[in-house]
Amino acid sequence: MSDAHRQTSPADGEPGTACTEAGTGFHPHLPDHGHPDTDPTPLRARLHHIRAGELDGDTAQTGGMRRFAAISGRTVGSEKLWMGQTHVAPATSSSDHHHGESETAIHVVSGHPEFVFVDDSSGQPQEVRLKTGPGDYIFVPPFVPHREENPDPDEEAVVVIARSTQEAIVVNLPGLYPLDAPARPGD
Repeated sequence: MSDAHRQTSPADGEPGTACTEAGTGFHPHLPDHGHPDTDPTPLRARLHHIRAGELDGDTAQTGGMRRFAAISGRTVGSEKLWMGQTHVAPATSSSDHHHGESETAIHVVSGHPEFVFVDDSSGQPQEVRLKTGPGDYIFVPPFVPHREENPDPDEEAVVVIARSTQEAIVVNLPGLYPLDAPARPGD
């Protein structure tokens, strides 16, 4: 048996285990049950391996960028998480948008994207531009209007995104504006 797919026998005194490597199939040691809607094995009863070439572009979009889902309720049955990639072409800005109730974590894979939002914590609204590079992280709180920009004329910017909701929430906006301050008790 190849090193890519080994199975130990319960007769060896250890529970059966299967090992896979990239390129050896979704679950080569499990029967292929087909589509998630008709698969009798619950999606939440096993691990899921989503290959780089299997990302799903059929997800919420914003002009100027392209999102691809890897982990979602639809793809793997997740209930509290969405994860995928966003690609911003060279010399491109996304439309202004927010992600509703989702908390969003962003990891920069390549390029030098800039994340733009309006801060009015000083009483005077001011556009803030966070300049990033590979390895950096950004946190976007729920409902905060923002946009991504890729000022590089030649290199695409790619980021990995994780959201605290099952599917991607994208609310496209006509412009950036400061987030209303939350009401304080007693106000």
